[in-house]
Amino acid sequence: MSADQTLAFDPDCQIFTGCGFPAPGLHTFMYEPIATWGGFEFTKPMLLALISSLVVVGFFWAAFAKPKLIPGKMQMVGEAGYDFVRRGIVYEIIGKKQGEKYVPFMVSLFFFVWIMNLWSIIPLAQFPVTSLIAFPAALALIVYVLWVSLTFKKHGFVGGWKNITGYDKSLGPILPLIMFLEFFSNLLIRPFTHAVRLFANMFAGHLLIVMFSLASWYLLNGMGVVYAATSFVMVLVMTAFELFIQAVQAYVFVLLACSYVQGALSEHH
Repeated sequence: MSADQTLAFDPDCQIFTGCGFPAPGLHTFMYEPIATWGGFEFTKPMLLALISSLVVVGFFWAAFAKPKLIPGKMQMVGEAGYDFVRRGIVYEIIGKKQGEKYVPFMVSLFFFVWIMNLWSIIPLAQFPVTSLIAFPAALALIVYVLWVSLTFKKHGFVGGWKNITGYDKSLGPILPLIMFLEFFSNLLIRPFTHAVRLFANMFAGHLLIVMFSLASWYLLNGMGVVYAATSFVMVLVMTAFELFIQAVQAYVFVLLACSYVQGALSEHH
């Protein structure tokens, strides 16, 4: 069953009609392919991710293609967004001198994640792309490769492994244990938690909105009207809360990316 089929459930399926509540589940996140080429299936989430990238590139291109000394509205918004990530995240974590070269990447990452999150509350789309683990995992992998490559570029082969494993001879007898834990944490746990943190929050938020939306219609029958109104209020509350969470998750994702880069560039792990 596709998500489209789930959301467009039988309108006669309501409380007191002998029909059970059509609870959302994993099928809510599955879509029939829009197009298929060979064994490759192009789905709605892929389309939204593609549009997200075009929105980010298109907006900043329009904002800064012809910059003016006295900025217009679009340039002003673009500068505010760019400066927020640059000063509020990159400079604070990595530092101005070392962090400047990573600002374009972090700005792109922030707004790309944020737009993919925002689709959850946009009519017709109504689906957060990052609620599918493949998308956060791909972005976390990019950050992971950047972090590892910078670590070995900065410290060399031996120094890179010391940085990753937290080598410190002053730890004495417990050094092997610390190195093992740091190795396991940094190379295996770090990229996993980086991706899952974003995925889990967007997955849960979307599931709750869908559940209360379906419940609002399902309860809209007889004495259930009172409960339907409460459920609809929860839809509004969850949507407003989701707006906040969408921005926070984009911020946290980039904040962690910056902290990994800072760790790779620092002299001490």
